Amino acid sequence: MEEDHIILSADRAWQDQANCLGVDPDLFFPERGASTREAKEVCRGCVVRGECLEYALANGEKFGIWGGLSERERRRLRRQRAQATRNIATA
Repeated sequence: MEEDHIILSADRAWQDQANCLGVDPDLFFPERGASTREAKEVCRGCVVRGECLEYALANGEKFGIWGGLSERERRRLRRQRAQATRNIATA
C-alpha cells in the first residue's frame, strides 16, 4: 500500500513544475461553448505539457484542458494513436 503511494507521488511530481500551478482551476474547466484560449495560453510554454497530456490520456480525463488540449482534441489524438497502433499491428 505504501509502495503504491510512492509510485503515485513520483508519477505526478511533474505537477510541481506546471505553469498552471496556482492558477484558478476554473480557467481549465470552462463552461460548454466558452473559450479555451486563456487556458491553452498558460499551457503553451509549459515545460511539463507532455506529461500533463499523457496523464490526461492515461486517466481518461473527460473534461477540461490538459496538456494544452481540450477533450475533443484529446479524443482525436486517442483515435489517431489507436489507428497508428492498428496500422503497425497489421503491417
